[in-house]
Parts: sequence; C-alpha cells; structure tokens
Amino acid sequence: MAPSMATPSRLARRLGTFDAVVIGLGSMIGAGVFAALAPAARAAGNGLIVGLAIAALVAYCNATSSAQLAAIYPQSGGTYVYGRERLGHYWGFLAGWGFVVGKLASCAAMAMTFASYAAPALARPVAAGAVVALTAVNYAGIKKTAVMSRVIVALVLAALATVATAIWLGGGADPARLWPIETSGPFGVLQAGGFLFFAFAGYARVATLGEEVIDPARTIPRAIPIALGLSLLVYAVVAASALAGAGAERLATSSAPLATAVEAGGLAELSWVVRAGAAIASLGVLLSLIAGVSRTTFAMASGGDLPRFLAAVHPQNQVPHRAELLVGAAVAVAAAAGDLRWAIGFSSFTVLGYYAIANASAWTLAKSEQRWPRPLAAIGLVGCAALAFTLPLGSVLAGAGVLAAGSIAWGLRQVLR
Repeated sequence: MAPSMATPSRLARRLGTFDAVVIGLGSMIGAGVFAALAPAARAAGNGLIVGLAIAALVAYCNATSSAQLAAIYPQSGGTYVYGRERLGHYWGFLAGWGFVVGKLASCAAMAMTFASYAAPALARPVAAGAVVALTAVNYAGIKKTAVMSRVIVALVLAALATVATAIWLGGGADPARLWPIETSGPFGVLQAGGFLFFAFAGYARVATLGEEVIDPARTIPRAIPIALGLSLLVYAVVAASALAGAGAERLATSSAPLATAVEAGGLAELSWVVRAGAAIASLGVLLSLIAGVSRTTFAMASGGDLPRFLAAVHPQNQVPHRAELLVGAAVAVAAAAGDLRWAIGFSSFTVLGYYAIANASAWTLAKSEQRWPRPLAAIGLVGCAALAFTLPLGSVLAGAGVLAAGSIAWGLRQVLR
C-alpha cells in the first residue's frame, strides 16, 4: 500500500486544493514586496529583476522536490520528515531545526513589518499583540486559518493592483529605469536573489500541513506550483512597477519602497493604500508562518527530537495546541526585541539550508516515484547553496552557528542515548 494511503493522520484533513493554494499565496504575497524589495535593490540595483528570476528558478526546483516528497510522506513536518526518511535521522533533524529557528525569525520579521506600517510609534508592542491574536486564530483550527487567509489574500491583491495602477497612471513612471541593467556585478545579483528567496519561502507551507490536506498525493503536487506561479506573476509586475516609478536608488534607501514608488509616480494621496496593504499582507504571512512552524515543532516532538509534551493534539480543534502556544510565545518575544533586516538575512540562510536537504532527499527518489525530472533537484540543491553563501556575512555566520549548535546538541543526545 502506498505511504500516502497507509499513514494515518493524527490531525484532521480539512484542506482542499483551493484552501491549500490560498494558504500558499498567503505565505508569499507580501513578504517579498513589502519586506525584501529594498535590500534587494541595495544589493543589485535594477538587476534585482534578474535576482527575482534566479530566486524563482531555485524556488521552482525546491517546489517540485517538496511536492513529490509531500505526496509520498503526507505528514506534518515537511523536510524534517523527508530528510529523516530518505537521508537519515541527522539530516531530518538538521532540516527541522533550521526551519523552526529560521522561521521564528521570519515570523518576527513579519510582525515587525506589520507594526512598522500600522503603528510606527508603538511598533514593538503592536507586533507582539499581532502575534498573540493570530496564534489564537490558529489555535481555533486549521479551517479558521484557511478562511482568514482567503480574506487577507483578496485584500492584499486588491492593494497591490491599486499600487501598480497608481504608479503607471500617476505620470512619473519611466520604463527607462528598467533597462539597461545596472548592477554591482553577479555577486550583487545573487545576493538580491537570496533576499528575494525570502519572499518565495512560503510556497511549501502546505507541505508542512500535510496531515491536514485532503487527498495529499493529488492536492499537494497541484497546490504548490500553482501558488508559486501566481506569486511570481504578482512579484514581477510589482517589482517592475516600483523600479519604473522610483528607480533602484530610491527604493534601496526606503523603509517603505512601494509607498515611495507610488509617491514618486505622482499619486502620493494613494500611499495609504500601500501602507494598509503592507499591514494586511504581513498579517497573512505571519498567520501561515505560525501554523507551519508549529506543525514542524509538532512533528519533531512526535519523532523524539523535541520534548514529547509538544506532540499533543487538541481533542476538539485537532491542532497541535501546545506547539502553537510555544511558537506564539517565542515569536512575540522575538518581535518585541528584533531587527527586521537581520531577521530577513538570517531566515533566508537557514531556510535555504532546509530546502537544500529537501532537494537532496528528492534526488534519492526512484524513477517510479518521480513526478518531475530528476535534474531539477540537483539544480535546486546547487542554487540553494549559491544563494545562501552570497547573503551578508553576518547572516551567514549567524545561520551557520545555529545549525552547528543544533548539530552539537543532536550529537550529544545520541551519545547520551
């Protein structure tokens, strides 16, 4: 019997293809546009468009690896499960550890982005409050998460459509700012790709919710590429519009790049739409991130790699409630004391490591298990490594240090056993 049929779910299967796509979109739409566009412009100038294409290619390769593995192992935990099953216990642990720690930083980054747009004068307490509120939504059940994600995605897409329209109709947009490509060189373009990968990292969120997806062998391989393709289309339109509206130099120095682009385009009175859209988008990403991190925490606890009490399932809501509460508390603390730019770089490094292990796991699949050409896994693995090590040195050192600390802890635990 196929693993997807033989493995029972400990959580309730309530997500269809549409809900899975929406959760994937909610994980991506907003993060790159509102949080990673400025550092990408600083690294590569208008070459950030090339960086976006590179990030999308790596994300696509990662998506195909994650999708075919999720169809075989439809369990919570994503690459923690895949690495453990295909490569060995250590690699699964390393993927899960990197994902949990890196995504905690992502959650904090999204909470800080929301607060910076919604209430700059009270950013830290508002960020912590947002985390508490969204943890409560996730605690109520995965369908509540899916319903709220639908509302958020609809509002954010409407806001981004308004932004792009305002830039081009305001009279200040100049297509000449898109060409020729002016950048510091290939390294800068790759670094921009590393920052922008942060925007795509939510495409496999549905894989971490594998035990809550209806017919995962069919739903997950469909939902992941659809969500990724739609997000890439939105990113390309918005990034090109922002560059045409404000130029790379102004974007690079702005704390609110899309608001800057709208103002430079001649319709400053619509900048409030950008700020509202940024706040809502950040909430959408934060909502799905908390859900994904808590499921990986739950899976690691079930596998004995984190304290067992975190593997509990709420008898009524059928969610990993203890993991939800622990993740929410950790993110609230991080959001109240963190730095946005550092959080993005650190998260990108650890999550690229996570997807490198996913690609290595997909490489081991037998021909009968493959749904996409095997070389895509190799391209994804090499791409993850290239993007990870072109990130700022501080992010690389911090991420490598966290992975090393996790490896040492895992090794000591094995010795004690």
